[in-house]
Parts: sequence; C-alpha cells; structure tokens
Amino acid sequence: MSDTIEKLKCLIIGSGPAGYTAAIYAARANMFPVLYQGMQPGGQLTTTNEVENWPGNPEGITGPEMMVGLQAQAERFGTDVRDGWATKVDFSGDIFKVWINGEKELHCESVIISTGASAKYLGLPSEQHYLKMGGGVSACAVCDGFFYRNQEVVIVGAGDSACEEAHYLSKLCKKVTMLVRSEKFRASKIMEARVRKTENITILMNHDTIEVLGDEQVVTGVKALNKTTNETFEIPATGFFVAIGHKPNTDIFKEYISLDETGYIINTPGSSKTNVEGVFVAGDAADHVYRQAITAAGTGCMAALDAERYLAAKE
Repeated sequence: MSDTIEKLKCLIIGSGPAGYTAAIYAARANMFPVLYQGMQPGGQLTTTNEVENWPGNPEGITGPEMMVGLQAQAERFGTDVRDGWATKVDFSGDIFKVWINGEKELHCESVIISTGASAKYLGLPSEQHYLKMGGGVSACAVCDGFFYRNQEVVIVGAGDSACEEAHYLSKLCKKVTMLVRSEKFRASKIMEARVRKTENITILMNHDTIEVLGDEQVVTGVKALNKTTNETFEIPATGFFVAIGHKPNTDIFKEYISLDETGYIINTPGSSKTNVEGVFVAGDAADHVYRQAITAAGTGCMAALDAERYLAAKE
C-alpha cells in the first residue's frame, strides 16, 4: 500500500452519465470532486454507436462523443478526472477509505458510487465483433430499437426484461424472433402471455445462438441450434439483441452497503442515500428498471445535491 494518504472532500467512483453529472454539480458547489473513471471510462454508452434519445441533440450523438463532452464539462468546473478504479473500500468509520488500483489510499468525507452495471453477453466472438463495430448487436432495445424499424431482428432471453424488450421491438420491427435457451420462460406468466399473443413475435424454445452472421460490418442473420433436434439453421436479421441480464458493478461494496439479491445497491426511496450515511449512489448500480442515460444523469444530480447537504450539515 502507498505510504501517502490523500484526503478528499468528495470522491466519485465511476464515470458515465451518472458520475459525470454528479461531478458537474459537485464541482459547481465547491466540493472539489475527484472522479475515478473505472475500468470502462464513460461506461456502457461507449459501446453505443448512436444515441438519439438524449435531450438537446436533435441529430443524435455517438456514445463516445457524448461521454467526451460530459467529461469536458465536469473538468471545466474543476473536477479532477483520473484513470484508475476502486479495488477495496472501508466504510466502517466516519472517514471513508478507498483504495485505487490496490495501491493508492484515499480518505474521503463523502463518496458517490456510480459504478454502473454491465450487460451480460453470450460471449461469442462474432457477437463481440459486431458489438464493437456498432453494426447490429445491442443489449438495450429501448436505446437502439428505433434503428431497426420495419426490419427483422432476433432477441435472446427468457425473463421479464427479455419479454418486455421483445414486445417493445414488436412495435417497431417487421418480425421479432425470440430465442429462449431453455424449455420454459423465466418471466412472469403475464409477460410470457404478452409475447405469445403478439403476432409478429416468433418464439423458439430450447434454442441456442451459435453465431451472429454478417458481412464483417453489419449483422445479416443469426445461426441457431435447435437443441431438441440438434439441427442448425439461419435466421435472417439485421439486429441481434441480448437480454440475459445485467450485473451491477458493486462487489467491492457488499461488506458495507446494502444490496438486493441480484447485487443492486438499495437506496432510500426518493433519494440517492445508501444505508451508510455519507455514501450515495447514482445510476445503474442502483437502477434495474430504467437503465437509461437520462435517468442515470438525473440520479447523478441527486447524489451530488445529497452529498452537498450531508457535508454542509457536518460543518
């Protein structure tokens, strides 16, 4: 461990819309925030090619461009944005201890957690290729479904979120093929019934995805396996949506911060407060319902305001 301990008024762990918005508000309130960007600077939006639902950008904006702008705005007001990620915390005392990259030790008067949640993918090389290319692989139908209007798409998943996203896509797309990897849905009966009665959703039970097909630039189809017959076949599609869940990036906090059964941070309703006074949460680390850039930014604002009030009450 480092012999030098740095003392901070406000530490923001993680970037993305939540972290950068919290930084903008905290910096303008003279809280002198330090923000560590984490292992994926800019968060999930850096994998999104086009963002058309962010207010104020009528022509749309790319995810990376949007993150660059948010970072620049946070830095303009004095946020100290740094590379690195939190590897250990100790929230047992009045001063919150955080270790960066397993070495640097920080002592913080307040902490805002904005570590987000990572979408789960199948892990296929072809899936990852088109995800990086921005050419047809997505983990967010609400974010990207608009780009597939009147086209045919495939979605993988079996839970409530998968059913909700499939139903959302059905309103935009000509055909939605839903691949369920087991012999039954994990979704609630009402959500399962909704997709089953939607005419342009074709449900294939007990099917696996073998490969995402394309021309190296964009997706053109999906190769699937019928696990009952052992037959493989191709499904024409321009979009491939993965809805098999998200994993909140909260493991290092679980000893001190209350989490739900899936690892999301439990906040006080209507605020960003956690069970530890002086530690706040913003964005997808606590949000398993909306998971949008704009909602993440809103909770980033809330976290900074809550932290400001907390610090003011201590003075």
